[in-house]
Amino acid sequence: MRILILASLPSSLSNFRGALIESLLTAGHDVYAGAPGLLEDSATCTWLKERGVQYHDLPLSRTGLSVMGDLRALMACRRMMRQIRPDLVLAYTIKPVIWGIIAAWLARVPKRVALITGLGYAFVGQARGKRAVIRWLVSKLYSIALRRASLVFFQNPDDRDDFRNWGILPVKAKVTLVDGSGVDTTAFAEAPMPERPPLRFLLIARLLRDKGVQEYVDAARMIHETYPEVECHLVGPIDTNPDAICESEIHTWQDAGHVIWHGAQSDVRPSIAAAHVYVLPSYREGTPRSVLEAMSMGRPIITTDAPGCRETVEDGVNGFLVPVREAEPLAKAMERFLGDSDLVARMGAQSRRIAEEKYDVHQVNAVMIGAMDL
Repeated sequence: MRILILASLPSSLSNFRGALIESLLTAGHDVYAGAPGLLEDSATCTWLKERGVQYHDLPLSRTGLSVMGDLRALMACRRMMRQIRPDLVLAYTIKPVIWGIIAAWLARVPKRVALITGLGYAFVGQARGKRAVIRWLVSKLYSIALRRASLVFFQNPDDRDDFRNWGILPVKAKVTLVDGSGVDTTAFAEAPMPERPPLRFLLIARLLRDKGVQEYVDAARMIHETYPEVECHLVGPIDTNPDAICESEIHTWQDAGHVIWHGAQSDVRPSIAAAHVYVLPSYREGTPRSVLEAMSMGRPIITTDAPGCRETVEDGVNGFLVPVREAEPLAKAMERFLGDSDLVARMGAQSRRIAEEKYDVHQVNAVMIGAMDL
């Protein structure tokens, strides 16, 4: 069977879908991949080429609205599919799902699979001004695409239910829930805790407001009033998203001593291994991959009681759940690890257990492959 996988970020093909691609190849399928800017990502191209995956560049922007640009991308996707003649198209993230699924329908691809990995800028936050317009437009486009999908994957039940309540997901749509993108528990092996003091917290995320970066910085400021030796680390790239935090603001936080910013890291494992506790105060996720990686490496988690995030934490067992958009409860949760010297190790061991039992990437991929009838 010929399978075409469409992404918005080239590196995600190896980082997030690598194990799935390898499973499909092992099963004897021919795999093709497409993403905007893929030919410029030499590392991803090499990874795909080494495995015999044919790859294509898509003229699709990750963010922003351009009617003519997106229509050109739709036609380009359709032409590509008519050349490849795939039996199944799997698309994930907003633009590949919308334009990829519609293109697959136009190209008469038999199986058209959408993977909803989160709601994104359009649906997180208050629907006001520009965001309200974008939400309305994206909802309409999603509705058109998902009515042409033969299968829709969701990574948490809240996203599925909201899509239904908003009228985006057809009543008769075939839907399967999966536990995120999974995590390779061998590659992200349990790591020994670093010595303390100081206690080190870590947040890995694209530098967006909706990831709770501001709340993390505010909580760090509160912690430092009593515990100035505590380190709060931040890893992640500047983003082009309308919700992005500007680099000058990050440098202001750094200069004030609230956080230590490391920029984007191609391999986050050393950062996780150097930390004691992982923090993600996100407003909403599909299922946060960074949390799964930290859990797999045996780190306690502090995250929000929000869709996608709450599923990763058994409150009081492998970490703590805190309210969305509130820095003070976040700071108090962080402080609990300062008052109990054994808590980090106990909760870290539970995180590893949950990662192995629930989020192992091979288990997640087996569910997806079975649902796609491959």
